[in-house]
Amino acid sequence: MTEPKVRIRDLYKIFGTNPKDALKHVRAGMGKEDLLVQHKHVLGLQDINVDMQEGEITVIMGLSGSGKSTAIRHLNRLIEPTAGEILIDGEDVMKLGETGLRNLRREKMSMVFQKFALLPHKTVAQNAAMSLHIRGRDEATQEAEAMKWLDRVGLGGYENHFPSQLSGGMQQRVGIARALTANTDIMLMDEAFSALDPLIRTDMQDLLLELQKELNKTIVFITHDLDEALKLADHLVILKDGAVVQQGEPQGILLNPADPYIEDFVSDINRARVLRARSIMVPLDEGSMLSKTKYAGDVAPTDNLEHLIAISGGDTSNVYRVVDGGAPVGQIDMRDLVKALVPRVSSTAA
Repeated sequence: MTEPKVRIRDLYKIFGTNPKDALKHVRAGMGKEDLLVQHKHVLGLQDINVDMQEGEITVIMGLSGSGKSTAIRHLNRLIEPTAGEILIDGEDVMKLGETGLRNLRREKMSMVFQKFALLPHKTVAQNAAMSLHIRGRDEATQEAEAMKWLDRVGLGGYENHFPSQLSGGMQQRVGIARALTANTDIMLMDEAFSALDPLIRTDMQDLLLELQKELNKTIVFITHDLDEALKLADHLVILKDGAVVQQGEPQGILLNPADPYIEDFVSDINRARVLRARSIMVPLDEGSMLSKTKYAGDVAPTDNLEHLIAISGGDTSNVYRVVDGGAPVGQIDMRDLVKALVPRVSSTAA
């Protein structure tokens, strides 16, 4: 595997008057609640270790107070860590001076906020071009790039409007266009869709995935919504009380929760809609496809289980061949599919 685009190592954040002293207690095993009661300090992040690969969407999720927004704000040092390393393209962000940090925020990272953060006195086009304006680019370049990305996010014709004249979903599209106009390798998205209505939120998720297929950005996305996380993530990191409970490929986490907390977390998910054929198929080694096997049809690795249930008509005796790019890669027995639909019972519930 190639060197991660972003690497977080041994990251701690403690809020209070003497965080370095409080860190000693945390490293000795003191938890978040005891640290607050005994030492009046808040444990924000505890020993975070995450690798984020170039061109992938890493989703950091958790409930309120889990530390997810604190984590993303460390990447561009909007929050300074108590201890730890943050490496971007192998460079330690913690060692950057004022000029280096300014260049990092301008040239390598862009950010999309939950509350849109648009300038109300600027037009849509001026908001979209803001990063280029700050860099001192000429007006023609600003206008051309802003219009290019406003068109891509479906806002062509609105460039001379002001934010107050747009709906919430349209304002967030301006925020995404602004981040794309910046043309940075890394996009930070802090609960970017959480304030939107459900239907608009779904549209924005689809838009993000469509753009990502074309642009292959390294995206760090923060959410408290598991359905959103499972839809968007290439790599999923789940936090609780400032610590990583489990991380990995989302389908693997859903099928193999490593902790009672995760088991409870994923128990109410519509597994048929989320799980893909590739996650439950029996892989076939090259040349091992047996001609005597009678297949009810072919499916793609990315087809969800709802699709298989629909085409099978509920017949659990069917077996389907999984084909990727014209080549067979596995098979799915509908009886195995039924088993995959049943979540593992939480040990706490048991």
